[in-house]
Amino acid sequence: MTKRTLLIDADVVAYQAASSLEMATEWSPGYWTWNVCFDQVVDRALTMIDDIKEKLDADKAILCLTDPHHNFRVDVLPTYKTHRKTVRKPLVLMLLKDYLIEHHDAKVMPGLEGDDLMGILATMPHKGERVIVSIDKDMKTIPCNYVRTRAIVGDDGAELVGAYDVTVVDEETANANHMLQTLMGDATDGYAGCPGIGEQTARDIIANLTGKVQETRVLKSGPRKGTEVSSWVSQPFDNIWDAVVSHFTAAGLGEEEAMRQARVARILRASDYDLENKKVILWKPNSD
Repeated sequence: MTKRTLLIDADVVAYQAASSLEMATEWSPGYWTWNVCFDQVVDRALTMIDDIKEKLDADKAILCLTDPHHNFRVDVLPTYKTHRKTVRKPLVLMLLKDYLIEHHDAKVMPGLEGDDLMGILATMPHKGERVIVSIDKDMKTIPCNYVRTRAIVGDDGAELVGAYDVTVVDEETANANHMLQTLMGDATDGYAGCPGIGEQTARDIIANLTGKVQETRVLKSGPRKGTEVSSWVSQPFDNIWDAVVSHFTAAGLGEEEAMRQARVARILRASDYDLENKKVILWKPNSD
């Protein structure tokens, strides 16, 4: 019988558990503090993990966490996720993550997000079945078995409500989704994608391989008759990367910025990481 191992986004589990039990207490008139019971937070996190394992009939779960000290994407795009530094984190979030590492063998790798760790583990050679479990739709940029859960902890900390259907993402679809993210960007993560391109336009571009080319024509009438004018027009492309780059070029940016956006949008796969030297191999076109 094939064994099923879950690759769980433990950043989300830890955040939900740590934030859901915080309470504001007024100790005296006008004097408030936030407080939380750490033991209750641990119990809630473990309940969430056990519930996911039970619902997905898993033999094992690997908890994947983000390196809190450095993110390689900041080296590519210095503004990556900088806006999150002003957001208050739950009081015991880091303490809970340390607990999961020490007592439940949660994994963390230098410079990587938990998403990257899940992507690497899902795409490296392995026995049995591995399933990524995350609320993040971006995990569809990885060729993998994937469950996008919308789990919400009930008030009693026991009941979880979520979707637990396994989706198989093939490599072609994953690669197309990576280019989709490159074009549309992600405001939550602080990278802009291509200016002026929203989700539906990006989907149309990827589906139809439509790019932009500069066309020059001579005005045949009017006060500017005989003047050459240039404009960008849509045209089918043979290569998805060339089509993507053409839109960045039409927006006045070019391939360098397209590459920067593609690299921060890329959730790492096994081929994107030198495991022996613990070094990221930055994505290049046609490297999939």
